[in-house]
Amino acid sequence: MNRMQVCGTSSAQLALALALVAASCTPVLDWRELRPEGAGLAALFPCKPDLHVRRVSLAGAVVDLSLLACVAGGTTYAVAFADIGEPQRAGRALEEMLAAAARNIASTAPVRALPLRVAGMTPYAQAMRQALAGRQFDGAQVQEQVAVFARGARVYQATMVGVRLDDEAVAMFFGALRLST
Repeated sequence: MNRMQVCGTSSAQLALALALVAASCTPVLDWRELRPEGAGLAALFPCKPDLHVRRVSLAGAVVDLSLLACVAGGTTYAVAFADIGEPQRAGRALEEMLAAAARNIASTAPVRALPLRVAGMTPYAQAMRQALAGRQFDGAQVQEQVAVFARGARVYQATMVGVRLDDEAVAMFFGALRLST
């Protein structure tokens, strides 16, 4: 018997089988904590996000909005943040961010309001979390959960969008958000 065979299976076949088993055991969501530079925020992402920065008008000011986003298991995970310069603009900025999230999926009304607790956030009345339903640009139905909150003049938006949002992933993503000093 050839030493490279085990129970009639070649070493190449055995290696392929082991690779397939290992791949099937690899989790779709590989959670990692991120502390984006300049964000003052700690967040858990199930994938490695890309960073995008663009100039936007927010609460009457033109600011740099940073966006960390990635896709895992068919769901997009994103956290955006910006410094709007003056804390008195934060409430308006949070309203605008929430409205933009709804517009992005053509949602006309929230499905339901959800509790929002982010350690370290300033208690603005406009800080909230909502579940939305809508459509992507291609017409596909999607679910979205979005949270908007602030600390002083820095505003944040955390979002999950997908055909169906996994309850455990939702709890992990939103439950891990915290502001640092």
